[in-house]
Amino acid sequence: MEKKRKLIPPAYLLITLLAMMGLHWWVPVARLVVPPYSYLGFPLLLAGICVTASAARAFRKAGTALVPFEPSTALVTDGLYRYTRNPMYLGLTLIALGAWIMLGTCSALLPLAVFIGIIEYHFIRAEERFLESIFGGQYLGYKGRVRRWI
Repeated sequence: MEKKRKLIPPAYLLITLLAMMGLHWWVPVARLVVPPYSYLGFPLLLAGICVTASAARAFRKAGTALVPFEPSTALVTDGLYRYTRNPMYLGLTLIALGAWIMLGTCSALLPLAVFIGIIEYHFIRAEERFLESIFGGQYLGYKGRVRRWI
């Protein structure tokens, strides 16, 4: 069984957003996205919120744990889970990406890259092993049909 994480992905997202804003304001290295193009980050941020909320709703509907590495009682494969195995993480990433586009500076991009690395290597890959141990062939079949991200 995987060890319980002290911080869950939404906490990492909050830390990432704060780091992005701090670097944007105090170390504004090279503005890559300027207005009006930076406004395109807002719809992306909203899409991320919608994707995350929809995926979380699917977990609640299935009656399975929402917190990473809590005992899973159901393998959710419908809704957004037909297209990505990790819509909650995808949604959180879209939120961070939208925020970066709105900020637009190169320095604010660094926390986004770190966030994606943390989600990929400390959560997604470990969760894949965790789910495989619980659901076995059912999860392996799903994993073979549906991509990790998009």
